[in-house]
Amino acid sequence: YRDVCDLMAERGVTVVHTTVLRWGQCFVPAFVKKWKNYAPPVASSCRVDETYIKVNGQWRYLYRAVRKQGQIVHFLFTKNRDQAAAVRFFKNAICNNDVPEQITLHGTRASHKAVAELKADGVLPAQTLVRASKYLNDLIEQDHQKVKQVVIRCWDLRHSGMRK
Repeated sequence: YRDVCDLMAERGVTVVHTTVLRWGQCFVPAFVKKWKNYAPPVASSCRVDETYIKVNGQWRYLYRAVRKQGQIVHFLFTKNRDQAAAVRFFKNAICNNDVPEQITLHGTRASHKAVAELKADGVLPAQTLVRASKYLNDLIEQDHQKVKQVVIRCWDLRHSGMRK
């Protein structure tokens, strides 16, 4: 919120960070409702994978779901790469998007266990096909390097003093 205040100050508008917080609390739910009307539906299949990124000197995991055409469906930064994190990721992705008919996963056991748990709980339909194929996930695997470069570049710009 303080970064938004800095951006506003550069434009000659003085705002307190708590005001920005209240704006977010007030307007974000309305924006999300409107966005769901315009957001493209999830394709019949999506590819899910995770990678690690060093953020603020600590290693974090980035879970991502990508459509067949390459558009990002959902992502999540998390400290741990375990079943609980995978369940949280899938629940958020399903809550914010349509349920895909097919999910292509990487070979991690945590993701497979999470999908099985969500099927048992009824969050995912039982007929959802889960595939494990490193070749089908090549699209998302090849994109990891680009994502890491963007995150590192944004982090360096933010903390090098170049924005002031």
